[in-house]
Amino acid sequence: MGARQQMVIAARATGRMCFDTVYTDLDDMEGFRKDVEMIKTMGFDGKSIINPRQIPVCHEVFTPNEKQIRWAEAVVREIDTKKAMGIGVFTLNGKMLDVAFYDGAKRTIAWQKLPVFIRGIYNMKNAVGREIPEEILKATGKEPFQGSFSKHLVAYQAATHTVAPVIDPSYSKVVDSIEDVLKKCGIKDGMTLSFHHHFREGDYVVNMVMEAVHKMGIKDLTICATSLGKAQTPIVPMIEDGTITNIQASGVRGKIGEAISNGKLKGLAIMRGHGGRVRAIESGEVHVDIAFIGAPCADDMATAGLSAALTAVTAVFSLCSRRCQYADKVVVVTDTLVPFPNVPASIDMTNVDYVVKVDAIGDPSKIATGAAKPTTDQRKLLMAKYAADFMTYMPWYKDGFIYQTGVGGASIASTKYLADHLRKDGIKIGVAMGGIAQPICELQHEGLIDKIADTQDFDTAAIEDIKTNPNHYEITTSQYADPFNKGAYVNKLDFVILGALEVDTKFNVNVVVGSDGVITGAQGGHPDTAAGAKCTIVIAPLLQGRSPAICTECTTITTPGETVDVVVTDYGIAINPKRTDIIEAAKDCDLPICTIEELRDKAYAMVGEPDPVQFDDRVVGIIEARDGSIMDVVRKVKPYEFK
Repeated sequence: MGARQQMVIAARATGRMCFDTVYTDLDDMEGFRKDVEMIKTMGFDGKSIINPRQIPVCHEVFTPNEKQIRWAEAVVREIDTKKAMGIGVFTLNGKMLDVAFYDGAKRTIAWQKLPVFIRGIYNMKNAVGREIPEEILKATGKEPFQGSFSKHLVAYQAATHTVAPVIDPSYSKVVDSIEDVLKKCGIKDGMTLSFHHHFREGDYVVNMVMEAVHKMGIKDLTICATSLGKAQTPIVPMIEDGTITNIQASGVRGKIGEAISNGKLKGLAIMRGHGGRVRAIESGEVHVDIAFIGAPCADDMATAGLSAALTAVTAVFSLCSRRCQYADKVVVVTDTLVPFPNVPASIDMTNVDYVVKVDAIGDPSKIATGAAKPTTDQRKLLMAKYAADFMTYMPWYKDGFIYQTGVGGASIASTKYLADHLRKDGIKIGVAMGGIAQPICELQHEGLIDKIADTQDFDTAAIEDIKTNPNHYEITTSQYADPFNKGAYVNKLDFVILGALEVDTKFNVNVVVGSDGVITGAQGGHPDTAAGAKCTIVIAPLLQGRSPAICTECTTITTPGETVDVVVTDYGIAINPKRTDIIEAAKDCDLPICTIEELRDKAYAMVGEPDPVQFDDRVVGIIEARDGSIMDVVRKVKPYEFK
């Protein structure tokens, strides 16, 4: 028996990790790689190195891939189950296993959980190849993104919150003003306040609360919002004067995005998808001190819902329901008080501390997003038709499939073209989910959709429909997309159609940062649905104005390419080479199939290869992956310097 084998056996016997000796020939990297691969096979846990150039090889060889991790997890589960049943030897996927495989599988699982600095201190690149500054990892306590499914079945302890019980029946939850409720909630410097964006451009709640906070001289607040946009522009001076020092949201737009991109926010903007936001709250990563819920109607016990509000600004409550369960203080803000009980209820009175009646919580005419409108753009219509036609060649296109589309013009148009196929083929959608607009409701009324699982509404027609349609129902964002619950709706998706600002040749997608480097969008459910769907289709024109939408490298990555399957442009359709099943299914279609590189080259031939955006060294924002790791960072934009 060789010395190396004896070392491994001794290490295992004493419960220690075992590292092999150095490889001294720095010019023979091929030989070094072969040596590393060999010692991994022998059971070593790592390799001693004498030059930083050797670190990436060790990192690559020893870090388990997704397939290896899933196999290891399956082995551990099966051995645990069979051991409890008294079975010692069995087969898993046709491979004979026994307890001897157990320790190796456990080591594989443990290895992928190790901090990146242990696996390679000089290599701070994450799974999509983005360098994450060490100071950001230290400041946030986060790790670089390791893959979309790296946290599968990894247990965590859910968060808790403080509850002030209401026992005295004479106690009233009704408070006269925003100022008074802030005092009752114990507002102070450094707190985290949460808001939702159900009312979109018609929202008044954020501004009226923050105006009151500003008058009270409160500083250093973290705003945890589902999204911030044009309607919240009045808070920009509060970013500049230090009232607000940190922002956590799905995304930011308009003047707020510009302020962050120009370095006016003292702290960091952390941008999460819908599922990631809920995960952050439920896991305790984000602790909400006071949550504000804008409600179209509520009773004196703060039960909030939709049914009694006929003319007010209205919206489903999916985006804020989890905040009610985990925040220390919860305040319902309404302009319509109704008799008790206000049922059916979206927000239960048992989770709410106070209710404040104000003159108006928003402008009903501005609740609809401008994007949720049919398009007449011929390019978008062509892409929409390509996407719908492509779906019909896929094995998941069958009666009862589960479907989601975005609210951009091309996405809505794709649903229209898909409906033509449904009528012709005599099949229907089982469940349509996500953000809902009028076209989806109309298809259900026609009998082409069985059920609608609603997480947010993009127009008033969808809101009116959910009030009266029993097959159009509300689900929480946790139910919809939380990767840290025990199974989310997105995991059942067959198809999702999404948009993009940029797609690179590795199928990574950017939906947050514009071609000028300024934050201008939101992740929303993009990374959640992409990870969950069997077939993720991204629609993007070849050119966004004069900027190539298909490029060599995205300005910022929000959705990893491993979860993006098909890219549809006005000049052709590219399929992720990793999806050999989709390539096979599409081989006989009469659509313009090409490679992603060919699409990139066409774009560059038209407008040239763009110069990279010029950024400062300062990190102003973080793009979080669904599991809380760091997908990418956003740096301060600096003025363009002509060469």
